[in-house]
Amino acid sequence: MAHLPRPVVRLIEKFERLPGIGPKSAQRLAFYLLRNPVEELEDFAQKLVSLKKDTVFCEDCHNVSESNPCPVCDDKNRDEALLMVVESPLDQLAIEHSDKYQGLYHILHGAIDPLNNVGPDQLYLKDVLDRLDGVEELILATNPTMEGEATALYIRELVENKGLEIKITRIGHGLPIGADIEYADGVTIARALEGRRSL
Repeated sequence: MAHLPRPVVRLIEKFERLPGIGPKSAQRLAFYLLRNPVEELEDFAQKLVSLKKDTVFCEDCHNVSESNPCPVCDDKNRDEALLMVVESPLDQLAIEHSDKYQGLYHILHGAIDPLNNVGPDQLYLKDVLDRLDGVEELILATNPTMEGEATALYIRELVENKGLEIKITRIGHGLPIGADIEYADGVTIARALEGRRSL
């Protein structure tokens, strides 16, 4: 990169800081943008600025929104007896796309991950307890990773230590639709067996 213009190098360095973008992808993105008209780049830049300026975090569920509270929390047709805890806004979006859940959400913005210095205080964990008034079922929908499992256990302990009488459930994990059992690992098969149900 020694012979590249400084503006190109600076943009490449910015792209490399994005998750999932390596040096080669960062270079391709920078040179792709370089071939675009100035008007299109200015529009792109405005949208980047707008991303922070025109969005807020919902004070109830912590989802990204244009309004506070967000449309889900403000929807009077949602079942307030159900509260689902997810790790990220993308998880909430995926669950909404299933059209099978009509309760409320609580978004943590991560999972407990001591190896990366992410503890309970860096997440929206403690205020889960503030949202349990009137909740009959707390659904823990953190990812099936070590960090997700640790986070789910931490939340369960928080609720139990408060002596709250709430049904706590965990979303099922196991074999995806269309997968062959022979290619699944032992942990996935164990989870599928644990989550089996009557037909």
